[in-house]
Amino acid sequence: MQIIEHGGARIGALHDPKTGSWQYVVSDPLSRKCAVIDPVWDFDEKAAATSTRNADAILDYIQAERLTVEWLLDTHPHADHFSAAPYLREKLGAPTAIGEKVVGVQALWKDIYDLDDLPADGRQWDRLFKAGDTFAVGGLPGRVLFSPGHTMASITYVIGANAFVHDTLMMPYAGTSRADFPGGDPRTLYRSIQEILALPDETGVFVGHDYGPDGREPACFSTVQAQKTDNIHVGGRRGEADFVRLRDGRDATLPLPNLMLYALQVNIRGGALPPPQADGRVFFKIPANRFAPPREAS
Repeated sequence: MQIIEHGGARIGALHDPKTGSWQYVVSDPLSRKCAVIDPVWDFDEKAAATSTRNADAILDYIQAERLTVEWLLDTHPHADHFSAAPYLREKLGAPTAIGEKVVGVQALWKDIYDLDDLPADGRQWDRLFKAGDTFAVGGLPGRVLFSPGHTMASITYVIGANAFVHDTLMMPYAGTSRADFPGGDPRTLYRSIQEILALPDETGVFVGHDYGPDGREPACFSTVQAQKTDNIHVGGRRGEADFVRLRDGRDATLPLPNLMLYALQVNIRGGALPPPQADGRVFFKIPANRFAPPREAS
């Protein structure tokens, strides 16, 4: 667990090397209350087996720091890992939350998976945040920005002087995340990024992924100022049309995340596996020939 203190908060950041995902425990040092953001539930796709290594590391950190968990937060239904929020809810009793537009993602993927029995009304979470909603983590004020583009439901949590943006921005040397998943849109992503970049320059920006490119150690923290100056996709004076051309060209060459067709049927259920059959066995459902392979980069 990497510890970063910024903007009045103490942030424990845990990296999952398999998926490149960052998970966060954001705490108020005075009250020792915290929120967990985007926890990972491990999955071995070859064995179709789940495990709780990442989530248990989060629990160990919470216990070692003597923290009280107030929120279990997801920024959106993830395409590259399963959400561990329900597992942590069972262990900690804290409420789960996500953005209210998740119901659109549920409806979209309910159709892709042909899941007639899936309730697509967000009932799988304890709270559905609207844009502008406020909450608190101890003495740290929190608010919600609607940040669609990567998905139609993506949100940013601003807690204290820190923004947890997940797949909207990446580290400045990596740019931004893709916008070609069903429901994604590069123009919308660009506009969401502009709202984040309008936050005060000293605001901490905590990303959802880093893959350690070019031998770098994976990183998670920058600032709004660093993103405005150095981000290779949106820094400087890059306009919307230029960004869209860049994003569309790159996205066409990207393969789907390894776990996507497993993960989304779990994450539109709030992090629950598909319901068991009458004999208690659980099966995943994979749509055939729904997605095309990437083209070769030119």
